[in-house]
Amino acid sequence: MQPFKLGFLVNPIAGLGGSVALKGSDGVDTAAQALALGATPKANLRASLALQVLLPYKDKIIVYTAANEMGENSARALGFMVEVIYQYAGEHSGPQDSENFVKAIQSKSIDLLLFAGGDGTARNVCHQVDGQFPVLGIPAGCKIHSGVYALTPTAAGRVVELMLNNELVSLTDADVMDIDEQAFRKGIVKARRYGEMQIPSQLQYIQAVKSGGKETDELVLMDIAAHVVELMDEELFIMGSGSTVASVMEELAIDNTLLGVDLVQEQQLVASDIIESQLFQAISESKQAVKLVITVIGGQGHIFGRGNQQLSPRIIRAIGKDNIIVVASKSKLQALAQRPLIVDTGDTDLDAMLSGFIPVVTGFHDQVLYPVASPGL
Repeated sequence: MQPFKLGFLVNPIAGLGGSVALKGSDGVDTAAQALALGATPKANLRASLALQVLLPYKDKIIVYTAANEMGENSARALGFMVEVIYQYAGEHSGPQDSENFVKAIQSKSIDLLLFAGGDGTARNVCHQVDGQFPVLGIPAGCKIHSGVYALTPTAAGRVVELMLNNELVSLTDADVMDIDEQAFRKGIVKARRYGEMQIPSQLQYIQAVKSGGKETDELVLMDIAAHVVELMDEELFIMGSGSTVASVMEELAIDNTLLGVDLVQEQQLVASDIIESQLFQAISESKQAVKLVITVIGGQGHIFGRGNQQLSPRIIRAIGKDNIIVVASKSKLQALAQRPLIVDTGDTDLDAMLSGFIPVVTGFHDQVLYPVASPGL
């Protein structure tokens, strides 16, 4: 039996800017700035989570990858058969290296290209793949608007596992989307479609393209905001990103970072658009319980792991599940078509702990219980 030929690509700096509130990692300067602020690369860790699912099949897989941090290190560390087909020049890789790798792998007749990154990486792959083989993204970036990504790294591994077991997996055209990072850092979302790629699709494991629409029912948002404001006493409140949380800040008449994380105490702004290390320090110094207000990403269902990497596993653990306040309109929940809310923190034990049912504030003194899961676990 022929081995399964798996292309494997990692963008080592994907997601680097998330924990330090840079809203992305595009560009060498942004990556350097993120590292200077104390960010740590996590793309290879997330890529490894996908490969770990495939460990029972590693004798049936040959991994074609790029040197060092672009895939080789993760695959070799887990004991896969590896063939390095691309070596980047210089100390660090860049977007052009991702494109060069995709061109290099086209002669290998691979069964699937598994790549770890964000929307920028998806664009690089899309520029060169030309429909020659299916692809699947392991979510590792700050921006994940494209439909070519699995819901979580483990879910990506599960899709490949289905292929290895000769399960019927649909082949679907999925959109490659990206946004303008400069505008994004100013709180403006300008999404653009760059093309499409074929992906092996299983509904429970593949994310939908992110909803770009805004809440239209202002009365519902006002009711949700009134409920949260009523809860605010002396405790420190972490206000996550998103338009539903922004409605709470509007009710408080406080300036809001739409695509960042703010701190509020006694209904007053304490800090704006803070990074992960500052957030952990604030929690550590707080003499009271800390509350976190977050919302649901429309169309995808994520509450952790998309656009709020400042909320790292240590932050979430320090807050505690009981102090997490999820806010969302019933229409946004209904749009999920009974799919669960998604947690993708990068910590599988934490994802498992957060799974189950959680109350979601859907109006004034109105809550519903809704399931939370990490597909693939």
